[in-house]
Order: sequence, then C-alpha cells, then structure tokens
Amino acid sequence: MSQRLQSVVIVGGGTAGWLAAGIIAARHQGRMKSGFSVTLVESPTVPIIGVGEGTWPTLRSSLQKMGVSETEFFRHCNAAFKQGASFAKWTTGADDDAYYHPLMMPQGFTQVNLAPHWLCKGDGHSFCDAVTPQGQLCEAGLAPKMITTPEYDAVANYAYHLDAGKFAGFLQRHCTGKLGVRHVLADVTTVNQNEQGDIRSVGTQQAGEIAGDLFVDCTGFTALLLGKTLGVGFKECSDVLFCDAALALQVPYPTPDAPMASHTISTAQAAGWIWDIGLPTRRGTGYVYSTRHAGDDEAYETLMRYLGPEHRHLTPRKINIRSGHRTTFWKNNCVAVGLAAGFLEPLESSAIVLIELSAKLIAEQLPANREVMDIVAARFNEVSHYRWGRIIDFLKLHYVLTQRRDSAFWCDNVDPAGVPERLQNLLKLWKYQSPWFFDEFDRLEEVFPAASYQYVLYGMGFRTEALPQDNTGTAAAAARYMNDAALLSKQMRSQLPRNRELLNKIFEYGLQPI
Repeated sequence: MSQRLQSVVIVGGGTAGWLAAGIIAARHQGRMKSGFSVTLVESPTVPIIGVGEGTWPTLRSSLQKMGVSETEFFRHCNAAFKQGASFAKWTTGADDDAYYHPLMMPQGFTQVNLAPHWLCKGDGHSFCDAVTPQGQLCEAGLAPKMITTPEYDAVANYAYHLDAGKFAGFLQRHCTGKLGVRHVLADVTTVNQNEQGDIRSVGTQQAGEIAGDLFVDCTGFTALLLGKTLGVGFKECSDVLFCDAALALQVPYPTPDAPMASHTISTAQAAGWIWDIGLPTRRGTGYVYSTRHAGDDEAYETLMRYLGPEHRHLTPRKINIRSGHRTTFWKNNCVAVGLAAGFLEPLESSAIVLIELSAKLIAEQLPANREVMDIVAARFNEVSHYRWGRIIDFLKLHYVLTQRRDSAFWCDNVDPAGVPERLQNLLKLWKYQSPWFFDEFDRLEEVFPAASYQYVLYGMGFRTEALPQDNTGTAAAAARYMNDAALLSKQMRSQLPRNRELLNKIFEYGLQPI
C-alpha cells in the first residue's frame, strides 16, 4: 500500500490515450530516471473514431507544456485556427438567424458585467459585437494572430481545428521520441485483478503480460477496464440530449485556395444540426441528429441539401452516439479518460477538452502510493461529475432557448421535463439578473465561464430585465470597455491576415519559437 506508484499503464490509443500519455509523462519527466514509467498499450487492429476535430484554447497550453512545436503541429495535423463557433438557424430558423460564441472574453470581463449595460443601450449591435472584436474577425475570415506572433501567443484567443487521425499519430511520435513513453502494439486478451479487486496487469496476445500501478482506460466506448472488468455502470442522458447518431463526411474544397472559416459553423436542422469545420485541405462536416425524429435516409438527404448535389457521390460514415457518462470515473486503481468515460454530442467541442482536463488532474494529483489513491479518486470523481453535469446543462441551453416550433424535435426540446433542474433555476434567475461569477461559475474546474452563457443567451434573443438605475455605478467603466471593443475590432481587422494566408505562411516559414 505504501510502495511508491511508479508505473502508469494506458490501455488504448487515439487522441485520448496519447494526449493522456503526453500530459502525464511531461508532468513527471523528472521521475523518469528513478524508474517512473508511462506505457501505452494499443491494438494494432482497432481503428480510432477520429471525428473529434474541434478543440478549446486549453489545448494550446497542453501542447506547450508537452514541448510540442506549434509549427510542427500545424504542419503534421492538417490543423487550422478556431476562434469560436457560429450558430445558424438555432433561434427562429430564418435565413438571417445566426450568432457567435467567440473564444475571447468580453472586454473588462473581470471588472464589469457588460451585459446589463448592453441590454439598456439597445443600439442594434449584437452582444458579441458590443463586447468583443472576435465575431467580426470570424465574419471577415481573419486569423487570430500574425506570422510574427510567437508560437502559442495570440492576438485574439484561439483553439484549433485538426485532423483527429493525424493528431493521434503526431502525439504518438512526440510522446515516444521526446517524453519517454513506452509504446506497445498489442491486443489485450485478459484483464487480471488481485484479491482486492485492483487491476494487476493486462494480458496481451503479442507482448505477454503488462503490469502497472495505475491503469488509464482509453479503450473507447467498450470501456474494457472500468466498465467491463470493474463493472462501473453508465448514466445515460438521452432524456436531456436527444441526438444519438451522426453522419460524418470529409468534403474537398472546390479549389486549393478557397476561403476557410476560422470558426466552427453549426447549422440547425429539423432533427438536429450540421457541423462544418474548415481544415487546410478539406472540410469536416456531419449531421448530428435524433433517430427518434428522423430516419437515416432523411438525415442523409438533409446533409446533402446542405452540401449541394455535387457531393452526392460521397458516402458518409454513421456514428452512433450514446449520450452520457460513467457513474464513477475512477475506481480502485483504474481511471477512465475519453470515450471510456463518456460522450456527449460535439456541439461545443467538449470531448478533447475533457480528455485534457482529466489527464491534467491525474498528472497533478497522481497519488504517491496505493494507500492514498482512493482519496485522490474521490476528489477526481467529484470534479468530474461536476464538469459533466455543467457541460450537459450548457449543451441543453442551446436547445431550450429556441423559438422554433417547426418540427417535433424542437418542440420536444423545450419541454421542461427534459431540462435539468439546475438549468431551469438559472434561467429563472437570468430573467432578472445577467449570468455572472456568482451563478456557480467561480469554481476552478468550470469548462464554460459565465461569458459563454452570456454569448448563447443573448445571441438567441433571451432578455434579462435590466434597469439603468441599477448599473449607474459601473456605467462609465462599461462605456469605456465597449468603446475599447469597438476600437480593438477596427485595429485588428486592419492588421490581421486572412485565415488561409497565415496558415500558408506557417507551412512555408513556421512561427517564431518561444
């Protein structure tokens, strides 16, 4: 029990396995010489899912801490910039119905809540345009930095779009070549436990038995270790989030120099929504839908209407979605990361950020020995349950604010029976006061800050009762910050290059290393 934890064994590759391996190995490099090891066991025959192409800005920090060159990341992962997401036809379904959820915070966000002042102003500017320049940067197809901006630095906050298949291979090479991760290509045939129920080792067909002190389950939907071996159940949330299938396609550009969006485009449909992600060499698209509200043939026709008849020769790949998560994420000496922990529809690119946050927590809180592991596990489980719950709330927010009543899917989504109680209470509160730090958004493990809720709420036409006399004490500061946003927008639009232009320069010249 008191013997020092020295070996971490990750079972499963893909984005989850290799990102977890890199984050843990980078954090504990100093221990490698004294016997600490990170081993990743990956089947040579099981393909990865490979459709998680959107990320959050946290990935910049994760890659930087792993010692990854951002230039090489762009070059080898078919990566591009992401500055947020646009949501089209989510509110009314009209052709001009669209808003942005940018990645930049409102100006002066930690000092003044600009939402009440914007509500009182009523000058016709969208909330996003009034408080940040990033929506206009996306609208103009501009990049978030310049070629002279060093690696990982930003002019406007950004994340990435990437090719998930190439990303996993890139991480594998970095982890094994630079971070000392041991890579074992082998099929797991048995999971062996000790008398206390801990996993002692995994038996493999090609490499024999591989023992470890801590096992990280990255085996995807099968959850071989945590689910099948340790019997941890799965908590579905299909009563809240109805989308349970996706048709995914990779679409070529009409020309190599075609414009490329620097944000995810999400367009609502009769039974779900279509994602559209611009990578340098192609677009990643797909229709996420509810099979209770549309059959596969109907979903295919919806996707083809969006893409145009010239793409009918393409065959989409169907992915079944089981929305929900494990009832426990860390049991005994096994912790699940990635799809083994759970999955939610990719509306706000939460899959990779959950991998990052989980791996970071494991790396930072890595138990010294088995004696204290259950204490660390309890803390990990508490944080993880909170995160998953808040992401479910935030995804549902996009649906319950709709004014659409043109299909059963949208009508069913506004039924209070499918809205989490916490979200219902916050919506009542937000009728009278705008989302702010005190609405339980002050915890360190928040994925979506109060600003994200503001962007979605006011982008979708939600109204908070705002009285000018309630905000007189901060009126001057708010006016200054909103003026700063307008000036910054003008400045950035005159200085920043087009998205594809910057990516071409990165591929040719590279960014300046930090």
